[in-house]
Amino acid sequence: MNRRSTISWPNESLRSNAPSRLGDPDPAPHRTNAKRRTTHAPQRVVRSSAPLRLGLAGGGTDLSPYSDLYGGTVLNLTIGRSAFASISLRDDDQVEITASDLGVQARYALGSRIDDPKLALHRGVYERMIAEFNNGEPLPLTIHTYVDAPAGSGLGSSSALVVALVDAFRKLLEAPLGQYDLAHLAFEIERIDLSLAGGKQDHYAAAFGGINFIEFLKDDRVIVNPLRVASSIRLELASRLVTCMSGISRHSSAIIEKQTSSVKSADAAAIEAMHQLKSDSQNMKRALLVGDFAGMAEILNHSWRAKKATASCVSSPFIDEIFDHAMENGAQAGKVSGAGGGGFMFFLVEPTQRHQLIRSLRDRGMQADPIVLSDTGCAAWTAP
Repeated sequence: MNRRSTISWPNESLRSNAPSRLGDPDPAPHRTNAKRRTTHAPQRVVRSSAPLRLGLAGGGTDLSPYSDLYGGTVLNLTIGRSAFASISLRDDDQVEITASDLGVQARYALGSRIDDPKLALHRGVYERMIAEFNNGEPLPLTIHTYVDAPAGSGLGSSSALVVALVDAFRKLLEAPLGQYDLAHLAFEIERIDLSLAGGKQDHYAAAFGGINFIEFLKDDRVIVNPLRVASSIRLELASRLVTCMSGISRHSSAIIEKQTSSVKSADAAAIEAMHQLKSDSQNMKRALLVGDFAGMAEILNHSWRAKKATASCVSSPFIDEIFDHAMENGAQAGKVSGAGGGGFMFFLVEPTQRHQLIRSLRDRGMQADPIVLSDTGCAAWTAP
């Protein structure tokens, strides 16, 4: 959508059952449709973290206009990599921003525009949160961020950073935002305010954490369904997953624009591929809940073929070469994480073959590792 929308809950029952503040033991008041602002004095120093994610199935169906026309579904899980933010008040008229993972540090006079393109996400969050929750009055701040993955990783790192920043500002300004509110506001900042192409799944994964089956409906409605996966199945899943950095840092915008234009132009083949991705997410959910890992591998491979059919730039000869090498060395299935074109890949493998697969990928110069699953969504806290 090319407009800002009033943040709303999918329905009142979800609103009443979901926690309304992240990182706090006590619930905060829910948002209303009144103009969003707070008069509470900000706290001195806050920090926040938000997890990155792997998309098991359905990625791309959270994109508009597909989700608006047909409804999208995504199965994803959060992992032990995170985006971090720290915000402290200053006693001068400056705003200082450090993105240590990007090697960027910049200082601006209070009220001047943050113009470094590498700090676009920081600018977007600062401007929106100040406008809506501090009566438009600029605050002198020191902001420090870093992300546990390189840019273009395909792990939802940019969206996780936006969520972490929004949650830190929420804590600082005592803004009444619940999990749905926070995720939707982060989506609006990144996709509408900053016009950065992409879907919605990353913001909701980062806000809620864990293994989620997420439904994306028309009129900006989103329903997050946390899956109650048995402990034994969850442990088995973690023992079967391997991530591998392809070495290609990709820009997803070209892929996303191709996928969205195909839906807009009613490209039958592309739309059918999107339908297959949606169906795969539903089948993957059922297989996961009963621990059918052979079925999950079959669905993952089918989903990867469907994903490649949505846009020609989803894969490349080099990515196909890595995929084939992994399959020859123990992997049962795999795909590129995120939109495609590069970044991280992940594979399903028998636990007894995982070490061999990791070693063979590393021998080819790849950064391959096991993963740790994370059940924790975004959290913000006051520094002692």
